[in-house]
Parts: sequence; structure tokens; C-alpha cells
Amino acid sequence: MASTLHTPIPAMILAAGRGMRMRPLTDITPKPLLPLRGQPLMQWAMEALSRGGFDRLVINTGWLGEQIAAHFADWPQHHPGAELRFSHEGQDFGYALETAGGISRALPLLGEVFWVLAGDVYAPDFVFSQDSVDRFVASDRLAHLWLVPNPPHNPRGDFGLSPDGRALNTADGERFTYSTIGLYRRELFESPWSDTVPGNPQGTAEPLAPLLRKAMDAGRVGAELYTGPWTDVGTPERLDELNR
Repeated sequence: MASTLHTPIPAMILAAGRGMRMRPLTDITPKPLLPLRGQPLMQWAMEALSRGGFDRLVINTGWLGEQIAAHFADWPQHHPGAELRFSHEGQDFGYALETAGGISRALPLLGEVFWVLAGDVYAPDFVFSQDSVDRFVASDRLAHLWLVPNPPHNPRGDFGLSPDGRALNTADGERFTYSTIGLYRRELFESPWSDTVPGNPQGTAEPLAPLLRKAMDAGRVGAELYTGPWTDVGTPERLDELNR
């Protein structure tokens, strides 16, 4: 693969979850559309990507996904050059495909290298940069993750971080929380890392963590620590706190 990409890569925003911990708010509104400081929660991520020049967006939907598609139908009109495409897991299968299953389903829309982030994470100052993409493309890594200091609801963290910038699949030592923001290669969602057929025509629900841990054990996942504002907006209390 070339050392740089001359056109901005696409980004996938994960928005298919049911949001059970957010009930009753999510009984009638999908969690990514819940209002946060004057705009839908997922719009913060969309705006941050746009500021970085990444306007090719793919959004997967599940629960009440038609509301998300309808709300952002005019997004390209207000963001010249933007492209917005959807992977409607709820419509196609009647259920969400989990993170890796959803990414696999969307691979035909994503290409060889792409951003992934969750639509329910608030990180308003995160910078999506072409420099990060170029460094990733020039490496042999299958993924590059941004980790954050552990929040109260995940005190033990998810992954370790080596001095040379590798994510570690370890239960020992200091661990950090995966922010949900990462760069990925299509290769991670193909054999031998994943058993799901690319494009996921059969609708396999597959979690992401086992794929990442397998690639970490092979030394193929990079990581760095992000210390800016970050919140996993997973409960009504966290949403209320941010809105206050």
C-alpha cells in the first residue's frame, strides 16, 4: 500500500444500538439523536470529522434507524462535498450486528482504510487529521486506537499501551479505556482475523474486541492516549451532566 492517501478516507459512525441503559429516553428516540448542548449527540462527531476534511460518512442504523436517516437527509446540502450513506441493519435483518458485524456489513461502502467511532461518544475537541491517516497507512498495523483515562464506569480499562505505541491485550499493568475512535484496515475484517464473510450478507452479529485482541497478540494494533474531553454518553445521568 502507498505511504499516503491523497483523498480523505471515509468514516463509519456506529449508531445501531438499542440504548437500553438510556431508557425511557430511547423508547421513542434513537440514542444518537438525543439532544446534547443544542444538537443531536452524534452530530458532534459528524462536525468534528467535517472539520478534519472527512466528509464521506457511513452510518449504520438499527433501532429507530429511519429517524436518523430522516434527520440527516439534508446534511450534504449544508456541507458541500459531503457524502452520507447508510447501512440499515434493522431494516435488512431485524437486529443490530454488533460492532465488527456492522463494520463488515458496511465494508463495500468503506474501502481499504477508514475511521470508526461511536455515535454516542462526546469528544468535541478530538482532531481527525490526515497526518494520523498517513502514519497509519505507512505502518503495518491493522488498527490504530485512541485510548482515554479510565472513567468511573470502567475503572479497570480495556487495553494496555506499550512505550512504542502498541495496544496490548493484557490483564496486567496499567490499562486504558478504548475511546471507540480508531483507524482500521479492511484486512482486519477478513480471514484469518474474522470468520465473517466481508459484506456480511448472512447478518452475523460479531463483537469487535476479539478481533482486536487477536491482532494485538500479533503486534498489529497501534494506540495512543487522548486526554481531551471525552464522555461515553451511556446513561441519562451522564447526558444530564453534560447538558448542565
